[in-house]
Amino acid sequence: MNEPFLSISLTVNYRNRPAVLKNAFLQMRQGEVLGLIGQSGSGKSTLALSILRLLELKGGKATGGIFFQGRDLLTLKEREMRELRGREIGLVLQSPLSSLNPALRIGTQLLEAWKAHASGPKDEALRRIEDALASVSLPHDQEFLRRLPSQLSVGQAQRVLIAMAIIHRPALLIADEPTSALDVITQAEVLSLFRKLNQDRGMGILYISHDLLSVSSICDRIAILNEGEIVECGPTGQIFNHPGHAYTRKLIEALPEKPTVLRDQRLEGVIRPGVLTVQ
Repeated sequence: MNEPFLSISLTVNYRNRPAVLKNAFLQMRQGEVLGLIGQSGSGKSTLALSILRLLELKGGKATGGIFFQGRDLLTLKEREMRELRGREIGLVLQSPLSSLNPALRIGTQLLEAWKAHASGPKDEALRRIEDALASVSLPHDQEFLRRLPSQLSVGQAQRVLIAMAIIHRPALLIADEPTSALDVITQAEVLSLFRKLNQDRGMGILYISHDLLSVSSICDRIAILNEGEIVECGPTGQIFNHPGHAYTRKLIEALPEKPTVLRDQRLEGVIRPGVLTVQ
C-alpha cells in the first residue's frame, strides 16, 4: 500500500485539562476531502493546531505522531515548521474579519503572505496574488486590493482568507469551521469553492465542522470525533446510511432531515437536486 498522505495518532493534554485527545487515529489520502465532525469541546480545533504545531501557544502538549508526506511533524525543529506552515499546509479559520489585520489593505496582506515563503520579483508576486484571488472568485483590480477588511462583506473576507491560504498552493488545506460565520447562501458558495479547489488543484482538504449537512455535501470520507477519540471513519454514504457507532447514529438521528447521498462517494458542488437530497 502507498504511504498515507497524512497519518495522525495523537494524545493531547492541556495543563488543566488532561486527555483532550486520547490516541486519536486518523489517516488521509492525497487529494481527498476528509470531514472531521464533532460537537463543541470534542477536540477538533486541538487536532488542527497539533498538525500545525501551534498547540504550545495554547498551553497544550501533544505526544504520538503526525506523519505528513513521510515526515513526522512532531520531530521537526521550529525553523522547519515555519517553512512548512503556509507553504505546504494552509489554514482557514472561522472568523474572517477578526483573522485579517484591520489596519492593512487587502493587497498588502496578500503580499505579506506571499513574502513569507517566496523572494521572487514583485511581478511574480502580483501574478500569484491575481491567481489566488481569481481562484476564489474575487476581483484583483487595484480598487479591491486597496480596500481595508472593514470594507468587505463577511463572505468576501472569508474568500480573502482562503486566497491567502492557497497562495503558495499547499498540498493540504485545513479548514476549521470555515462557514460558521456565514449566511446560508454564502455558505453554499464557499462549500462549492472548496470542492472546486480540490478538483482543480488536487489539494487535500481537512474540513472541520460540527455541521453534518455541510460536511456531507463536499467530503469523500467523514471521521467522527467524540470525547477526544475518533470513533468511526468511512465514506460519506456509509456514515449516513450505515453508521456503525452509537454516537454516529445519535448525531444523524438529531438531524431535522436526514440527507441521502446519491451517485458515488465523491460528491461535487454543494447541496442541490441530483447530488444530495433530504428525505
